[in-house]
Amino acid sequence: MSNAEINPQVNGILLIDKPSGITSHDAVDFLRRRFKLAKVGHCGTLDPIATGILVMLLGDATKMSSQYLNDDKKYQCTMKLGISTDTQDAEGNITSQCKPDNITDEEIINAINSFKGESQQIPPMVSAKHYKGTRLYKLARKGVEIKREPNAICVYDIEILSVNKPFAEFIMRSSKGTYIRTLCHDIGEKLGCGAHMHALRRLASGNFKVENAHKLEDLDTLDIEGLKKFIIVAEP
Repeated sequence: MSNAEINPQVNGILLIDKPSGITSHDAVDFLRRRFKLAKVGHCGTLDPIATGILVMLLGDATKMSSQYLNDDKKYQCTMKLGISTDTQDAEGNITSQCKPDNITDEEIINAINSFKGESQQIPPMVSAKHYKGTRLYKLARKGVEIKREPNAICVYDIEILSVNKPFAEFIMRSSKGTYIRTLCHDIGEKLGCGAHMHALRRLASGNFKVENAHKLEDLDTLDIEGLKKFIIVAEP
């Protein structure tokens, strides 16, 4: 992209409702190419399987990423009990199976609620975290497993929406860096039957809510002036 093609003075925050099946970087690349933007970043990666709000920073607003990266996140999660996978979500290979028939709804509810508060969480191998300059998921694809140090996380609140074995659905608000699929995996380990994240939707990132976000297919119909109408001024 030549300097002549780049649209100047497009600065601020754009809220995207990411669809399932694309990476967060794919969303960045779409905006950069579609609107010829020089600088585009996002605040908080969403897994390809996940949907929901992705806070995009455009132009000079990319310098403020640290201000938004630490925001709490709110999710709606569907967990499937009885199946563990190597990615801890529905896209991975099954590593173990165990029918959860003998586990009561009350035990499931108690196990989910037990993860409320501060704890230590070991990041999954299939993640974007770096190890000596290489993303962990790239090492995982080669069959390499690295010992990971646990991270301090906090689950501020959990609202259980339903338990309908093998599924359980809940809404939760957590600190930056919390892996929801790892949380599902750990709940399954606690129950003794295994579990994985079946579906995930990010409802909020800090004060930004998904109902105010825009779908990529709608943005694709806009020109740069139309896009500017959806941009939020970023305040330092």
